[in-house]
Amino acid sequence: MRDARFDGEGSRIRWTEVGGAEPARVYVHGLGAASAPYYAHIAARPELAGRRSLFVDLPGHGLSDRPVDFGYTLEDHADALAAALDAAAVRGAEIVAHSMGGSVAIVLARRRPDLVGRLVVTEANLDPHPPSTAGSSGIALYEEDDFLRDGHVRVLERVGPVWAATMRLADPRALHRSATGLVRGTHPTMRAMLKEIPVERVYVQGELSGGLAGADDLALSGVRVVTVPDAGHNVMLDNPDAFAAVLAGRY
Repeated sequence: MRDARFDGEGSRIRWTEVGGAEPARVYVHGLGAASAPYYAHIAARPELAGRRSLFVDLPGHGLSDRPVDFGYTLEDHADALAAALDAAAVRGAEIVAHSMGGSVAIVLARRRPDLVGRLVVTEANLDPHPPSTAGSSGIALYEEDDFLRDGHVRVLERVGPVWAATMRLADPRALHRSATGLVRGTHPTMRAMLKEIPVERVYVQGELSGGLAGADDLALSGVRVVTVPDAGHNVMLDNPDAFAAVLAGRY
């Protein structure tokens, strides 16, 4: 396990790493998740093996520290991720990021273009104020104190066993602030940033999640939009064969 400081208090962001060829492939999880459980089985596949691979846990999630005074906005997460990549001497990486992690990766690519050579985002939030059915919206409905008091327990009971398994590892305060930041979004929006980032960009959508709003407009800007069959929000878990093929450029 490796780590890097990401704030003035000495808090550490942590990742596990597998050696291999450059450029590195950096895996980033979504809200209330952790990277290794969602991606280790993908990185080990024959068509993807041999690349240097980093599984990064964002602040407040997984194995990373969870400072009370940290903001946990998308920009804060992106800066912490940049600190990890700087400490790991990563440049021009392929960033593979899911859900909230995809939004963080888009912000990272705009703020630190030297770190990103290819961007693969899966069902990333592109617009502020997602539908009320989105997990982030359900968490952000609570005031922070209410979420800490009993909202966290209620959400864990509602989200199902797969998400709850990693959400239990996330700090409740960090989870709420991250969800609130995700719902608030960025300026310009993540969608606008994604359209302008001058690297190869792939947006992965699970077929069971329905059509991606604005897909044609994204395609016109050079984003390759891929719909994966037999998959919902967690494409890498639902259809790992197709997801690995997307990363390998064979889908």
